[in-house]
Amino acid sequence: MPQDLPTVGSLLPKISPRIVKLIVAAVVLIIILWGSIYTIAPEETGVILRFGRYVRSTSPGLHFKLPLGIESLTKVPVQRQLKMEFGFRTTRPGITSEYRVTPDSLEEAIMLTGDLNVLVVEWIVQYKIKDPYNYLFKIRSAEATFRLMNEAVVRKIVGDNSVDEVLTVGRSRIAAEAKEQLQQLCDLYEIGIDVNQLIFQDINPPDPVKPAFNEVNESLQEKERKINEAWSEYNQEIPRAQGEAEQAIQSAEGYATERVNNAQGDASRFTSVYREYVKAPSVTRRRLYLETIAEIMPKLSKKIIFDEGQKNIMPLLSLGEEVKK
Repeated sequence: MPQDLPTVGSLLPKISPRIVKLIVAAVVLIIILWGSIYTIAPEETGVILRFGRYVRSTSPGLHFKLPLGIESLTKVPVQRQLKMEFGFRTTRPGITSEYRVTPDSLEEAIMLTGDLNVLVVEWIVQYKIKDPYNYLFKIRSAEATFRLMNEAVVRKIVGDNSVDEVLTVGRSRIAAEAKEQLQQLCDLYEIGIDVNQLIFQDINPPDPVKPAFNEVNESLQEKERKINEAWSEYNQEIPRAQGEAEQAIQSAEGYATERVNNAQGDASRFTSVYREYVKAPSVTRRRLYLETIAEIMPKLSKKIIFDEGQKNIMPLLSLGEEVKK
């Protein structure tokens, strides 16, 4: 018979039980340490559960917990700016981000306005987790609930406004109202979320009716342009007409004042002359006659002078020439 072949155990060096125990103890210690030590990043908060029950929250840094599944760790990014998209999904972020529209995202974006028009509303919500305990344990799925809250609030506010307000003049106001109401709803449900911004990314009518909407918008823009032109012309003509009217009124008032003052002066002068005339009629008549002649004669180009001592008329004299007899 052939000789018995050596076994594997006979070829290996014998290991003492003490060494085996040390190896097992080292492996157990490594496992315990590996499951006990954890690190929390600066923008995170650690939530520790012991047999599934919340026991504490830990701040950023190096910490220890009970190993072997006794305590479990959940990291919550409380300082990180989180974003949720509605109506589209980002496929590749960056300087030139790429987006895609899925059937689910399109369904959440289609809304009915207050005047029964259909719009496709795309928006972004930026938020932070302000209370990790409420975020993890108050509601079964905080992220899914927050998404449904966004849809409910935006649909409500869009349904309370007309299509023109949502598309143009009321866009920023509607976004501010939606953010405020969304924060109130988060506080009511104690979801542990702080809403930072709600931004309408794009608002358009559905593709089948977009040409009709564009024609209506062009008509409205043309209407606004005509109204602005009319107001511009009004603002030019009305002030000028008001200024001319005011100028005419002031001229008339000045003319009336002048005529009254002249009439009063003439009346006063006539009264004073009459008083003098009553005192000396002949002297006053002669003085008035001489003053009138002195005022009129320089203005005449031809003068004919009569002599009371002769009955005949003196010959016509040349311009500016005077003859006395």
